[in-house]
Amino acid sequence: MSNPGETIRLAIVDDHRMLLGALTEWIRNAADDIEMVAAVATWPDLLSHPDFPVDVVLLDLDLKDNIPVSVKISALRGAGVKVVLMSTYSEPNMVREALASGALGYLVKTEDASMIAEAIRAAYAGESFVSAELDLALNANEIGGTPRLSAQERRVMALYGGGEPVKAVAYQLSISEETAKSYLKRIREKYRVAGIDVGTKVALRKRAIQDGILTPTDAPGVF
Repeated sequence: MSNPGETIRLAIVDDHRMLLGALTEWIRNAADDIEMVAAVATWPDLLSHPDFPVDVVLLDLDLKDNIPVSVKISALRGAGVKVVLMSTYSEPNMVREALASGALGYLVKTEDASMIAEAIRAAYAGESFVSAELDLALNANEIGGTPRLSAQERRVMALYGGGEPVKAVAYQLSISEETAKSYLKRIREKYRVAGIDVGTKVALRKRAIQDGILTPTDAPGVF
């Protein structure tokens, strides 16, 4: 996550101008730590922008320019830019290919706005972030196994499972209470798909200990 006082310089590339405008407006109004440097509709517009390179690029996977996404990711990484991809669909093989090419995040465009901001912050910190539904699709065959949690999801699970109320979890991680709740919802859904019920705080605590996210001494027995 970004440190207090740091500003993440962001560029968005999306040829759906209505979505581009909506995302730009939301980020400018709601995410004080993210500076919208560029909002462009094409790949060449990004590369030729006077303020490129930026810290993070939110890149539409569905740009109809016949340039392989792996080439774009490679070019951005070479410029020291972190990449978060957006798409209207969630085909697991495409997600795997994008992540293997070096993208740090992969979002569907129906993702909550707060989670888009979290994906940008995660990428800036060098952490991966995948939309909940995409992560579930990637791990659909892993029923009974331990779901893959992002670094921030593990932090939320550790704090909440350790006895902290949601408000305290949000405060300690410098996120909103609603974002903390969204993380808990994602965590519970991932475990549910894996066939593991962590619907209560006690169940979540026990699972956090079992999966090595918490030690028994970190998690008091009274909630």
